[in-house]
Amino acid sequence: MSIASPTEVLGAAPATPPSAGVAGRLRAARRRLRESPRMLTGVVIIAFFVLLAIFGPLFVHDPNAFVGPRLAGPSARFWLGTTQTGQNVLAQLVVATRSTLMVGFAAAVIATLVALAIGIGGGFIGGISDEALNLLTNIVLVIPALPLVIIIAAYLKSGGLAPMIFVIAITSWAGSARVLRGMTLSLRSRDYVLAARVSGERTWRIIVVEILPNLSAFIVSGFIFTVIFAILTQAGLAFIGLESPDTLTWGNMLYFAQNDEALSSGAWWWFVPPGLCIALVGTGLALINFGLDEILNPRLRMHKAAKSQ
Repeated sequence: MSIASPTEVLGAAPATPPSAGVAGRLRAARRRLRESPRMLTGVVIIAFFVLLAIFGPLFVHDPNAFVGPRLAGPSARFWLGTTQTGQNVLAQLVVATRSTLMVGFAAAVIATLVALAIGIGGGFIGGISDEALNLLTNIVLVIPALPLVIIIAAYLKSGGLAPMIFVIAITSWAGSARVLRGMTLSLRSRDYVLAARVSGERTWRIIVVEILPNLSAFIVSGFIFTVIFAILTQAGLAFIGLESPDTLTWGNMLYFAQNDEALSSGAWWWFVPPGLCIALVGTGLALINFGLDEILNPRLRMHKAAKSQ
């Protein structure tokens, strides 16, 4: 009886043969995007904001400069109006995009790496190391995340973006680590993993070649939702004044708008754009996650194929 390949166990997409080359993989990616309108929409939204974060600051003036009248509405000169001190809201929004996305993606990368090391490493090795790491994960999970984030952020307020990234990363890895540990405990007893062990494969190679491909869907999904969590957490902390005022982010824009009573004065152009950007980025990432689930989950693929017949 033949041994099932790793990609067949948990429904991961089969790997593209090396002979297909880069062009074949690009064609497959385009086909999958066409088959998943939700994912295509999400990719377009996130690509727009990523390009805005990279190139946008090159085309706007200093966001801290006083360039116009106070609380001027949108016009041909100031597309999104001005703030209480006459600063260009559009310039602030564009520059804030870079720092906001940097916090979200950097915190998600760190949290995902920690989750991989603790979840997969502990689950595969087992023994006392796994018990200790699992205990640490459970302790982090039972501590209320929001109070912990607020307390740590209050002490690290003046350090710029790095403390904010650190605070969010250390409070968002435990959930993914627990899921990955459970999946790894199931996978390590599979026939193909046992065969690799018997053949003398090194531990790191078994994890990279046999374990990780089967967990790719869970890893990507956890990463995406960690980005969403990081952006929302950063915005929330900034809104209550726990982010350095020298750092321009969407959350800080909302904080200054609220402090200067933009809502009561009717200056909607000051607080609506950053709030809308946060909502759009969250929506785009969620759509990408739904699209990936459709592609990588065999049950959804079969259900979709059955409906189309």
